Amino acid sequence: MSSVVPLNWYAVVLAVAAVSAWVLTFPARRIAVQIGYVAQPDDRKVHQRVTPEAGGAAMFVAMLVTWAVAASIPGLSPLFRGSSEPLGLILGAAAIFVVGIIDDFRDMSAPAKVAGEVLAATILYFLGVTWFQFKVPLAGLVQLSPEWTPLLTALWVIAITNAVNLIDGLDGLAAGVVAIASGALAVYGLHLQHLGNLPTDNIGPLIAVVTCGICLGFLPHNFHPAKIFMGDAGALLLGLLMAASTMLIGGRSSAAAVGGAVGTGVGGVAGRSGQTYFFFAPLFIPFFILGVPIVDMAFAFVRRTANRTGFSTPDKSHLHHRLLRLGHGHRRSVLILWAWTVLLSGFILFPLYISSVNAIIPFGALALGVVLYTLFHPSLRRQAEPEVEGELPADGPVDNEPDRPGATPVQAGGVMAEAGEVTPAAGIPARRAFPTGKL
Repeated sequence: MSSVVPLNWYAVVLAVAAVSAWVLTFPARRIAVQIGYVAQPDDRKVHQRVTPEAGGAAMFVAMLVTWAVAASIPGLSPLFRGSSEPLGLILGAAAIFVVGIIDDFRDMSAPAKVAGEVLAATILYFLGVTWFQFKVPLAGLVQLSPEWTPLLTALWVIAITNAVNLIDGLDGLAAGVVAIASGALAVYGLHLQHLGNLPTDNIGPLIAVVTCGICLGFLPHNFHPAKIFMGDAGALLLGLLMAASTMLIGGRSSAAAVGGAVGTGVGGVAGRSGQTYFFFAPLFIPFFILGVPIVDMAFAFVRRTANRTGFSTPDKSHLHHRLLRLGHGHRRSVLILWAWTVLLSGFILFPLYISSVNAIIPFGALALGVVLYTLFHPSLRRQAEPEVEGELPADGPVDNEPDRPGATPVQAGGVMAEAGEVTPAAGIPARRAFPTGKL
């Protein structure tokens, strides 16, 4: 496959993924209620309603539908011929989806969940969805040896799947962050293909487009107040898709293009002042566009190590919990973290279209630091917002609708009984309660 795929075909894939996810979520909600696949409120979760949790199933089926449609599109079908990578993605996604379903039903131990993630990563590796190389600042292009490739693939899949899973703590947070990140990654990958720095038969941009569409279709159901959750099945699935697309795009840039100028005009920014930064981006782009979940995971690791608790031990000190305690409401906390993702994604895409990159990057970094300080520092936040929407107590849950007078801890999906016992509302079976609070 030598020619670049027209962008209109990717637009079709994006639309199919979004519509499929949106439509399939309706029956997923009904079936989840019928079989008792619901998330029950408890003292370590923010949500206060008994909520269906089968969003991951809708996402997975939407991915399969979209993948099949993409394979039938004339402009995209060559991506599926003569390569094991499309099959590897489907099988790896199926493996991680099963792990998530089991975790939703049985609350798997941390070692068991990691073993499932390693299995999914192994499938990806053996079918070609892995790193080949990456550019390291001051060290040039690093070719990965056969001994290191499977290990780095497994570590990356484990890191990204858990990072996405950890931020799935507020309505619409994970879906929105991944939608923005995957959209930025798709733009980046398609631009690399246009410049000739990424092979045109690379499926990384296609995976990113599918992921973005799935999230956009699911968001109307999942934004606060959520009608359905994605569960671990959905969060782990999105994490695997992001891990696969970042490996295929960040680890497959053309070795020939790294050393020379590429293109002219706006598209040829890599050949002018932004050349050095441009080719660092394949290594750094995942850390920027996935900055919110990666930073949250890193803070959680440091925090739990310092407290001498296991990494799988849940707490209420994630970024979204901190925003709630600063006085931001549920929706505002989500929008702030979305905005953070937009800023980070824009920062990494900026050099693709602006020529004077080296002169502007330090100012961009400084501006980003100021914005984040303003959003997160308690004293500045309280001065700007004297009236808060609701706080998250350090040792208890927060009402999803704190600004509504007379709001009770459990509404619509259940009623509060004595001693904090939750009894499900009519129509939602009580025979199962699946633990879904994120770590």
